[in-house]
Amino acid sequence: MAGQRDYYQVLGVAETATTDEIKKAFRRLAKQYHPDRNPNNPQAADRFKEINEAHDVLSDAEKRKKYDQLRKYGAFAGPGSGGVNPNYGRGARRGRTGTDESSDFDISDLGGLGDIFSSIFGRRGAGGREAEAEEVETSVTIPFRVAALGGSVPITLAMPEVCPTCGGNGAAKGATVNQCPECKGRGTVSFGQGGFAVNRPCPVCRGKGTVPSQRCPTCQGAGEVRVEKRVNVEIPAGVEDGARLRLKNQGPKGRGDLIVQIQIAADRFFRREGLDLVGVVPINLAQALLGSRIKVKTLDDKRVVLRIPPGTQHGQKFRIPGHGIEKNGRHGDMYVEAHVTLPEKLSAEEQEAVKSFAEKTGMKY
Repeated sequence: MAGQRDYYQVLGVAETATTDEIKKAFRRLAKQYHPDRNPNNPQAADRFKEINEAHDVLSDAEKRKKYDQLRKYGAFAGPGSGGVNPNYGRGARRGRTGTDESSDFDISDLGGLGDIFSSIFGRRGAGGREAEAEEVETSVTIPFRVAALGGSVPITLAMPEVCPTCGGNGAAKGATVNQCPECKGRGTVSFGQGGFAVNRPCPVCRGKGTVPSQRCPTCQGAGEVRVEKRVNVEIPAGVEDGARLRLKNQGPKGRGDLIVQIQIAADRFFRREGLDLVGVVPINLAQALLGSRIKVKTLDDKRVVLRIPPGTQHGQKFRIPGHGIEKNGRHGDMYVEAHVTLPEKLSAEEQEAVKSFAEKTGMKY
């Protein structure tokens, strides 16, 4: 965990930021550093992972509370990450002391910083124990009609997988695996600060507790490689913008879950109002004045004949029942909004005709 950046700094928000501010910062950064937008920039993929990690913790009230408690002990690098409370020395490790709010945090329950990170953030903990399955979050922009009708959307994202060469142990073929000389097999190293000892994953063995005599040439001893993984996301009909879909066992190494946040692209014709659809249809002046029949296309590409009554006003809406969005057995309606269009130029003869019409109807011009 050496060099772990402060999550508030990662998202560029204050430690007093609201959930909405955190979500807004995440969306902005996720769009900027998404691997699909930076296919030739491996640093962007790492940054994207870091942004997802920070959002996963800070957007969850319970995780954020634990994270804020850890920040008080200098567990994270970077300015503003919080220092060690001087009241927590050796006595503090035996139990709760003092009367400030940090006394709600029992240091005797920590079991090492690595263990806390394993339980809170889904990482490998002390002694090389396998962490809980890690969640990964990404975002995808889908067409308006797919969001309304449902469908399947393929996405490709960089994700860590078990190294196929070494099977995850980080050793080259024929190499021996020995106890890590740095951490003596514990998987963590300790450092002292203000009398408070904190454990971090060993930088030599990366928390495994063992090191190979020769590292795997494919993964350089990491035990995992980043691969481009293609996943089909099944979009339920009527999904709303900002919805989060959970794909079980589609996360790193096929164990964790993949969380896909949905963003819906605008449609050139329809806009959504709840389960209702509103589409704009242009009509000319004669149609508006005299009435007409027009054909309009529904969301599922059916054609419906719509009667435009005489005297239709600009912006007037007409309802087509049952042709909106269907979700959980409920159906919305479709509304056609008439926009009266006028010719930009008139010939001399046309101008005379309009003047005659205006005079007969008493319109001023």
